[in-house]
Amino acid sequence: MEEERRRGRLTVYLGAAPGVGKTYAMLDEARRRCERGTDVVVGFVETHGRAKTFAMLEGLEVVPRQEIDYRGTTFTEMDTDAILARKPAVVLVDELAHTNVPGSRHAKRAADVEDLRAAGIDVITTVNIQHLESINDEVERITGVRQRETVPDDVVRTADQIQLIDMAPDALRRRMAHGNIYRPEQIDASLASYFRVGNLTALRELALLWLADRVDDALDDYRRAHDIAAPWPTKERIVVAVTGGDESETLLRRGARLAQRAAGSELIAVHVIATDGLRNVDDSRIARSQQLVEALGGSFHSVVGEDVAQAVVDFASGANATMIVVGVSRHSRLRRLFTGSTGDKIASLADSIDVHLVTHEQVAGALRARLSLSPLSRRRQALGWLLALLLPVLITACLQSLDQTRQLPLAVLLFLAGTVLVALVGGTLPALFAALVGFLALNWFFTPPVHRLTIAEPTNLVALLIYVAVAAGVATVVDRASRRGSEAARARAEAATLASLSQSVLTGQDTAEAIVERLRETFSQDSVSLLSRSDGTWRLVAASGPRPAQVPDEADSRVTVDDHHLLALCGASLRATDQRVLEGFAVQTGLVLEYRRLRERENRAVALERADATSTAILRAVSHDLRTPLATMRAAVDGLVSGGPALDPADRRALVEAVDSATDQLEHLIDDLLDLSRLQTGLLRPVLHPRSLEEILPLAVAGQPPGSVVLELEESAPLVRTDAGLLERVVANLVSNAVRVSAGEPVRVVAQVLDREVSVLVIDRGPGVPLEQRERMFEPFQRLGDTSSGGLGLGLAVARGLAEAMGGTLVAEDTPGGGLTMVLSVPRDLPESLPESED
Repeated sequence: MEEERRRGRLTVYLGAAPGVGKTYAMLDEARRRCERGTDVVVGFVETHGRAKTFAMLEGLEVVPRQEIDYRGTTFTEMDTDAILARKPAVVLVDELAHTNVPGSRHAKRAADVEDLRAAGIDVITTVNIQHLESINDEVERITGVRQRETVPDDVVRTADQIQLIDMAPDALRRRMAHGNIYRPEQIDASLASYFRVGNLTALRELALLWLADRVDDALDDYRRAHDIAAPWPTKERIVVAVTGGDESETLLRRGARLAQRAAGSELIAVHVIATDGLRNVDDSRIARSQQLVEALGGSFHSVVGEDVAQAVVDFASGANATMIVVGVSRHSRLRRLFTGSTGDKIASLADSIDVHLVTHEQVAGALRARLSLSPLSRRRQALGWLLALLLPVLITACLQSLDQTRQLPLAVLLFLAGTVLVALVGGTLPALFAALVGFLALNWFFTPPVHRLTIAEPTNLVALLIYVAVAAGVATVVDRASRRGSEAARARAEAATLASLSQSVLTGQDTAEAIVERLRETFSQDSVSLLSRSDGTWRLVAASGPRPAQVPDEADSRVTVDDHHLLALCGASLRATDQRVLEGFAVQTGLVLEYRRLRERENRAVALERADATSTAILRAVSHDLRTPLATMRAAVDGLVSGGPALDPADRRALVEAVDSATDQLEHLIDDLLDLSRLQTGLLRPVLHPRSLEEILPLAVAGQPPGSVVLELEESAPLVRTDAGLLERVVANLVSNAVRVSAGEPVRVVAQVLDREVSVLVIDRGPGVPLEQRERMFEPFQRLGDTSSGGLGLGLAVARGLAEAMGGTLVAEDTPGGGLTMVLSVPRDLPESLPESED
């Protein structure tokens, strides 16, 4: 707690635009504190050349600024270290969102302020609303100017005190016109662009709304700190209870109209999710409700609770709501009589919160819809009705045949057991019918006086009434258990399917073909197709099953993936309860299509990046490596021309040799560039024929200095299938590189005969190449620290490309004792009858 008390307080002067007087107000506050004896210093204040602001600095201690050299220019920044050493009680720091010059203590001035506060120094600072990170985009849309310097909202939002410095737009423009903000040459342009009345009005509203939210947060903190649960009606907050039914949109629109009657009102929608997770709610309707409330300018929230009324009231109290909008119950009057309605419960729990009941069209048909719905199949319902008719008759016949007509308790138990059996098979309505038939049969056949619908003894009447009540209760419980069981089974199946879909999405291994195949198997469809629309024409992307739909009209069921794709299903009609899983497949399909688009973009980006790197390297090569031989040729030609006949023969020969050498070097570089271009574009077509290495290898090493290469080639070496010209170039390239790095040691060229190929080894005793860099050495324009002139770093890249184009390989290995061995594998010319070896 002591550490918390020693932390400095932060006071922020917030302005809607430059020139409203933030710095002036900050200096005025500093002067008042100085008069009260407070130790105040000026850490950084930017006067912008304004005389009145500069005059406010008189009498205040100013900490000298720190000078920083950056790119040949000297800049001044706040000297945080000097302020920490001075340790005043209060420091003034202007322009909180400022970005410091590289080389400063921190990149942002806000971080310097945090250091000062951590040292126990109170900070007074200024910031404009357009510099807050959260509304930077809105400011750009309003003014057309992108603010490059921003500060996170939390830095300002967590300040101990925020003071709004406000000024009417017309007054601010007058200040601008009088030259009190910018220099005269900037006034006209500023008034016509950033300082327009509309811009200033919008920025002023942003500042007021942002500060109002900050005040609202402070009020919530105060209520929580003082355990105040009752709402404080500081502004209208209307909470709409969304059930997910058809009436949700009606409730939301009514709530929006109520919110529009009071300026500054807030619309909040809340949906209560059952804790058991079994209540059947259409997710698509919830999604539509969420989209509607967002379009109406409100916010959507979901909470979990078993008691819907209590959950809604708790949420409304926590949101400091002034009104709850809830729809009239869709339950029957009988149920409302015994259990009440959600609206009534909310009204009794809401205390000081107003409750607004809204009627809707769904109330009338709710009871009929509930009775018509049953989780049981039609076959079971039909069997239940049949049992409801037959079981009372069979029980009555059996009891009469056994002469048990006087045993009323036994008859009641048997009829009750029959009613339970009917409820288990057929549900509520057949069981209620069986109970009614049983009541009549008991009254007619087993209750004295028999064969009359009168009951002589009151105890028999009580027994029959208890029978009807128990039968009805058991039927209701069985039906509810069947519904919950069906919902639980469906929830498990949906959860398993959606979990499988989520796993496929997370692994990123699904394809469009796999999705349509899984969709066809999950819903037992004849065929499923994924269709894409472009320019009004549908195109088949992926399909599973025979005769897939080519256009949406050919499908029995359809689900939209996005604006340009949909899934078309042909086969049995789907139930409404399958919609959630079907939409899960649609979401996964959208993700797969998005992954495909991202992969294509990534491939294009990689190709563009490679092309850009190649272009950059070629330009660099043209500017340096290709210019070097050209410069040599130009100098030699100039020497030959200027010397004329009087030129010494030895000098003439040296100049001609220089031209010849530079020409060879230039020709080699251009050949490498052309070969690399042909390799990358796939235009290289090697001509493969049986060739002897005795013809190729001597030509490949012929151009090297005497004694620099040792060729070890057996006369019995088999023929290889290759392009002689390309193989000669590859070996010559490898040998040339090896000779250059061998420092006088001879390079060995050895041919080793294997089962399927011949390996040409170019062995040098140079410094070698580290293992982690061996693959890089085969990339274009990689020199690996080689600063010698005359190369672009293309030799090994071209060599490997040519080797692979001929069906061979090129790898680098260590030379025993030091150095590098380049292993070039060339396929042997084998007879077609020779079987290939198995790996």
